[in-house]
Formats: sequence, structure tokens, C-alpha cells
Amino acid sequence: MPGKPLLAIALLGALALATPARALDLEAARHQGLLGEQADGYVGVVAANPSPEVVALAGQVNAKRRAHYAEIASRNGTPVEAVAALAGKKLIEAAPSGQWVKPAGDWVKKP
Repeated sequence: MPGKPLLAIALLGALALATPARALDLEAARHQGLLGEQADGYVGVVAANPSPEVVALAGQVNAKRRAHYAEIASRNGTPVEAVAALAGKKLIEAAPSGQWVKPAGDWVKKP
């Protein structure tokens, strides 16, 4: 597919922009094992009993990601789900060792 490299570049740029102003909070939540990356391109709540702040943070991050995925999908004539899935794959690959990811099924701690 000739547009795939362009899509990947646009996606990576969008992910940088999709990080909320509270990026340090997202990083802290990831490092504490409260949030993790999912194959669908969105962050998920890993903690069994998350605080309202963790749930709200996940919602904020996902809303921004959803908007950016839709923008990329529109520019490239690609379904939003395909853009989100590509982002999820890249985010899981880029997650550092020790963070929680959900490539399929259950949460696993990345080796």
C-alpha cells in the first residue's frame, strides 16, 4: 500500500499531539500500573478498583486519541478502527518493559 508509510508518519505525529496537557499524569499512571495500552489504540484501566481520577484520565486521553484517529482516517480514506488498531500496535511495541499492555484478551506486564 503506497499510503501506508504516510499513514504511519501521520499517526505518530498525531499520537504526540494526542497526549493531554497532563502527560506526566498519564506517564505516572502507566508506571504505577493503573493504565495500560490496548490493541484497539486506547488506554485501558488496569487497576481493579481505580480512583475516579484514573478513570477520568483514561477518558480524557481516549477522547483526544479518538479525535486524532478520526482526523487521520478522514485524510487517508481509512476506517477509524484501522487507524486506531495501527496506533495500538505501535503503542504496545513502544511500551517500556514493566508496563501493562493488552495485546489481546488479558492484561500482561511487558517483559
